[in-house]
Amino acid sequence: MVKAIIAPSILSADFANLGCECHRMFDCRSDWIHIDVMDGHFVPNITMGPPIISSLRKEIPKGNKDGSSPSFFDCHMMVSNPAQWVPEIAKAGGDQYTFHYEATENPLELVKLIKANGMKAACAIKPGTPVDVLFPLAEYLDMALIMTVEPGFGGQKFMANMMPKVEELRLKYPTLNIQVDGGLGRDTIPAAAKAGANVIVAGTSVFKAQDAAEMILFLRSQVDQNLKEKGLLNDINYYCT
Repeated sequence: MVKAIIAPSILSADFANLGCECHRMFDCRSDWIHIDVMDGHFVPNITMGPPIISSLRKEIPKGNKDGSSPSFFDCHMMVSNPAQWVPEIAKAGGDQYTFHYEATENPLELVKLIKANGMKAACAIKPGTPVDVLFPLAEYLDMALIMTVEPGFGGQKFMANMMPKVEELRLKYPTLNIQVDGGLGRDTIPAAAKAGANVIVAGTSVFKAQDAAEMILFLRSQVDQNLKEKGLLNDINYYCT
């Protein structure tokens, strides 16, 4: 059983007020905060790194294990040497470390390293990478991420042709957290939810919404509806991670 998890991407937040923006998302009942870390090598952009994560963790301390104080930091590592940054992100306060399959030659060893450092482990694939590379890893992962845009920049158009990857993963691994990232909003969430995605990264559509809480509720309701139809919905507690 899985549940809807909404993870607003702070790449679309007001960087001058980042702590307040994170609090705003959790106040609007987001489950996670999605933190995009880019090194300018794996992707052609540079964003935040461990110092900013550490500062945000001071502003938003780790919550209770029962989820009553949501504070989950979902760190998407778009970096060329993901193993290098595992200890740093763990020390900074990351909860989950998502590396790119394309950036490592030994993904299973990297998964073990991530978990040894006290974080959940997730693996992402770019649009051009076949989904079957995830199959040997799936039993060791806490989450798989199917990119629905080319990684590196926010505001791109959702790639609906990635949905067969989500469908195949959901069919093979019904209880795995499956995340989609890129171009998710009111018009595109139905396709992602129908395919079986349960972890939704949304940037512009949430942070720039007139009513962020309403948008998060809408995204959640779409996922809930489809998970229920598939007999996979776990709705005991939205905030358990």
